[in-house]
Amino acid sequence: MNVTILTDSASDLTETYYKAFDIKMIALTVHLHGKDFKDGIEISPKNVYEAMREGSNTKTSQVTPEAFRSMFIHYAKANEPLVYLAFSSELSGTYQTAKMIEQEIKEDYPNAPIHILDTKCASIGYGLVVVRAAKLARDGASVNEILDMATYHAEHMEHIFTVDDLEYLYRGGRVSKTAAFVGSLLKIKPLLHVDDGKLIPLEKIRGSKRVLNRMIEVMESRGTDFENQVIGISHGDDLERAEQLATIIEEKFSPKEIIIEMVGSVIGAHSGPGTLALFFLNKPYK
Repeated sequence: MNVTILTDSASDLTETYYKAFDIKMIALTVHLHGKDFKDGIEISPKNVYEAMREGSNTKTSQVTPEAFRSMFIHYAKANEPLVYLAFSSELSGTYQTAKMIEQEIKEDYPNAPIHILDTKCASIGYGLVVVRAAKLARDGASVNEILDMATYHAEHMEHIFTVDDLEYLYRGGRVSKTAAFVGSLLKIKPLLHVDDGKLIPLEKIRGSKRVLNRMIEVMESRGTDFENQVIGISHGDDLERAEQLATIIEEKFSPKEIIIEMVGSVIGAHSGPGTLALFFLNKPYK
């Protein structure tokens, strides 16, 4: 019996991936214009970025307990193995909610083959972990084989990103109001990364042109085995810069593949339009 892989919408995967690899998705919620929308189902990232550019405030919320309960009960009753690879617990309460519902379900179905892993990843970095797991599941791998591989990829997935406007990070509590104001005046672009699931400032760069080169330098110093890797790039409605970054990476590192996707509605609601993110492994691919 093949293992089913479950992700949430913060992996920023599109319907193409869900269909190609039989991945199940459960949605976080975007709050916009006084309404609630299921991320990746009822609203597109483009909608969110256009609203943000017009000055609208956006908020997000985690996957509901009811959504997890419905999903988990189905697999518990059928006694079919389910592996949920979750959005970083440092960025959302979704993982904690899933664990709470798992415990609840296992009171009635103690042997339910439901397994949950906190990837500590986000956006396409998270998505790359999910797709790798789904490929293994498709090929008949066991739950333990999938969890071992997913743990390895999640632990070694680098997230290097920048944002176009510090104001959005200020609204999300990531930088102070003064830093956002001064940064905007001086055209300072922050370079950030993810460390143990948390967003951590890495350095400040003056001028957007220098950001791409610095991202490549960080990639070269931290990464390895690029020719065997699928490199991920995600962007906040700025395909041109994403493609520029991809071209540089292709010429310099010749990776196995580069995938480019838009930063999804939930993450984009906090990072804002113009975000550019790069994802790669810092250990050999396996």
